[in-house]
Amino acid sequence: MEEDAPTDHDAVIEFATYEDFLDSQISTLDLYYLEDEELARQLVELGYRGSGEVLKREEFEARKLAAEANKQSKKNQQQILSSAGKNLKDNFLIELAKREEPNRTGKMTTILFIRDKNSKGQEISGYIDYAHRLKTEDFSGYFNGKKLLPKPTDLSFYNWENQMITSNNTPNYQVIAESVKGLLFKNKRDRKLINVDPHSLPGDNTTRTEIKNDKYIQIVFYDHITRRKT
Repeated sequence: MEEDAPTDHDAVIEFATYEDFLDSQISTLDLYYLEDEELARQLVELGYRGSGEVLKREEFEARKLAAEANKQSKKNQQQILSSAGKNLKDNFLIELAKREEPNRTGKMTTILFIRDKNSKGQEISGYIDYAHRLKTEDFSGYFNGKKLLPKPTDLSFYNWENQMITSNNTPNYQVIAESVKGLLFKNKRDRKLINVDPHSLPGDNTTRTEIKNDKYIQIVFYDHITRRKT
């Protein structure tokens, strides 16, 4: 009978390395007689020693990857969305909520451009990696009405009053600031370029959507559908 994909209980997920897996099947008696840990590991790998299942390195690595992917999949399924159960009326929050699940699961990586004033009344603007901010912040406050503003730690940030400018790569995007095409962002998953110039096409698998909202000066969504290179 064929085995299903490994579950969280698959033994391999308990071990950080293949060597750890082999060591778990070596007894103190084996080491006493063999006096060589590496030889003991080889004998376990060949099936001459050990009480557990015989696995080659390639099989171990494949099973470990499958088990970890299965564990992550279950974790994603159990992920409670920050927007869940919220009775949203604000159009910006509704648009954020629509994009939360695909950004959390990796189906989409949205770049969000926001221009507005900070608590000091200074005009600021910036490009936010929405998926990254979702992973590093609790968005419940934003969906409850707290204002979402760009930070100096985002992909790009500019303070129009004091001329402060910053840019930062994220796990999803590389910032390309010195380009003849202006500011670009390269998606690290499929290596596609996102062009944020409003007078240019945004790029492959990317759509640009600008919305009007009374609470912000300007809001633009750049939604990139991520596809792995084959």
